Formats: sequence, C-alpha cells, structure tokens
Amino acid sequence: MSDVIQRRRLYQEIADRLERLILSGELRVGDALPSERALMERFGVGRPAVREALLALERAGLIAVSGGERARVIRPSPAGLVAGLDAAVRHWLAEPGGVRHLQAARKLLEMGLARAAAEVASLADIERLRAALAENAAARSRLPDFERTDVAFHYVIAEIARNPIFTAVFQAMTGWLTEQRATTLRLPGAAERAHASHHRICEAIAAHDPDAAAAEMRRHLEDVADLYWRSMDAGSAG
Repeated sequence: MSDVIQRRRLYQEIADRLERLILSGELRVGDALPSERALMERFGVGRPAVREALLALERAGLIAVSGGERARVIRPSPAGLVAGLDAAVRHWLAEPGGVRHLQAARKLLEMGLARAAAEVASLADIERLRAALAENAAARSRLPDFERTDVAFHYVIAEIARNPIFTAVFQAMTGWLTEQRATTLRLPGAAERAHASHHRICEAIAAHDPDAAAAEMRRHLEDVADLYWRSMDAGSAG
C-alpha cells in the first residue's frame, strides 16, 4: 500500500500516521523519527507539511524536537499536556466571567483533592503536611514567603492524592490564578485567615475525615474568592 498522502490537510494526515506508529510500538520512547527528507519521500509531500506535522506532534507531547537533531519520541506527561492549555486559558481569563469560572473549577478540584487526601494519607503524608503548615505559619509576616508556602501546602495535598493528572492540573491552576493569590494576600489579615483555614484543613486530613476536609477546603476557597472580589470592587470604586 502506498504511503503517498491524498488528503487536503497534509500535515494532519502525516501527524496521524506517525502517531499510529508511536501508539503501535513501532516507534518507541527514545527512538529517533526518520529525517525530514525521509518523511518527505515516504509520504510524497513537501518540507512545510512535514514540519507542521512534527510541530503538531510536539504540541501533543509525543515527540521532542531539538534544533539540528532528528525528532525523538518521548513519554507524554500530564504536566506537559496541561501546559499546552496555558495560552488559551490566559486569554479566556481576560474574558467576562473567566476568573469566576476558574475559581469554581479550582474549588471543585481542591475539594476533591482534600477528600482524597483524607482517605489515603499515611503517617508520613500527614507529617509532610504538618511541616508545610508550620512553614506557612512561620512566613505570615513575609508576604512573598507566605505566598510560596501557601502554594506548597496545597501542593502537598495534591501529591497525597497520588494521581499525576490531578497534580498537573493543580500546578497549572496555581499559575493561572497567581494574580488572585497576590491580590488577596495583600489585604490586612488575609494571611492569618488563610493560615487558620490551612490548619483546619490539615487537622481534617490528619483525622481521616473526608467530609470535613472537603468542607474546610470549600470554605477556604470561597473565602479567598470573596476577598478577591471585594478587593476588586474596592479598587474599581477608588
């Protein structure tokens, strides 16, 4: 059977065929793809179509392309796939209602993570969470450090759930809502309120109480969202 491409969207067809070779195991992680010239000859297309196909596979997290070297098959990672959404999400955040939708998504995600953490946390997990909480407490008077330890506390909860997809989505969400965190933590008393919430969440997880952990996380994130919108309203009024 001929490999010559007949369809109009040449690059997509090339990408689909190469993806099938990867999924079938004919091309394995670490293998180099054929050269651009070899792909041009195999599929009967020009160099632009081949390069667009390779770019599509790179965006999909299936290959890595380095300047001057042949593309190689890589193992897709959840973090890499979620990172591909960055540009679209940041554009969407600028649209009316975008921040509120993302806040709601974060609440749903982190309530689930808190619930899962309470169900599966080991003694070592709880010790790590308590250590993150202690660092968060010590940083209350230093805003940059408090923001960093705030993220670290939530990240430990995400890791306890032991699902790389959830961890990747959490990391992406943290980046997308950076402006919200920075805005709320500048408000008087915000760091104290956040730490108190973290303490209650930690205790619920340590007690292996999924319902309480989810409820405390919900209250915490609703409080964060409320502080953010009150700050934004005050800024608009000023």
